[in-house]
Amino acid sequence: MTFPPSDAERRRLSVRLLGYLRALAERRPNSERVGPFVATFDDSDANIFFNYAIPDHGARPSPGEIAALTALFQARNRKPRLEYMTDAAPGLEAALIAEGFSVEARLPTMVYTPGMGVGDASAAGFDVFNATRDEDLADAERVQAQAFGGVPQGPDGFKRAIGQGGIIVAARDRTSGVIAGAGMATPPIDGIAEVAGIGVREDFRRRGAAGAITALVTRIAFENGVTLAWLTPESTDAQRIYARAGFAVACEALHISL
Repeated sequence: MTFPPSDAERRRLSVRLLGYLRALAERRPNSERVGPFVATFDDSDANIFFNYAIPDHGARPSPGEIAALTALFQARNRKPRLEYMTDAAPGLEAALIAEGFSVEARLPTMVYTPGMGVGDASAAGFDVFNATRDEDLADAERVQAQAFGGVPQGPDGFKRAIGQGGIIVAARDRTSGVIAGAGMATPPIDGIAEVAGIGVREDFRRRGAAGAITALVTRIAFENGVTLAWLTPESTDAQRIYARAGFAVACEALHISL
């Protein structure tokens, strides 16, 4: 792949990533198909990032299918919303807006492929490591929840992810001994994994932990057979961090909700 990618490369990548998202959603215990959508839910946490729908490639839903999707979310007391790569379903945004949806965010989608040169996995004052012990996983999950405004759920979710091939990386502050940051790579599907949940406690930020976590989780994922890693930065600062870790912008993700 060239950077920036050609239009054809961007479309192929978008379709591939959308297929990954849909397959991941279908694997979750609380998922349901409605028309050209797969909706996935977390019954214990209303965080919008745990409750969303993924469209099929090229989806062009009817107003009735959008209404059915909306009703499914409302029946579960969740906000109707979707996440997808715009180039994989170019006509979908207009159809959703016509039914009252509004764009939450357009996020650059960054990828890492073999040969791109992963960044430095060290950060001064931190031990950055592959977390597997229950106590480290519990602390890492708590840090993630704090960083993203979620509710701590304990380490069981991380343990399940590891059992399916996912990776959890944490950064421990050498002075205090506390877990200061964490991140993960999701269980791979067809060689694709998402690098997600890179979060650092506010009092430990701007010391290089986020970049080191990103670099190490990516390195381990590729050592374990992943061939394409991707992520979506939520700010220009985060984008710069991920770029230093070796990622490059390749396409666009859309978050849209009612």
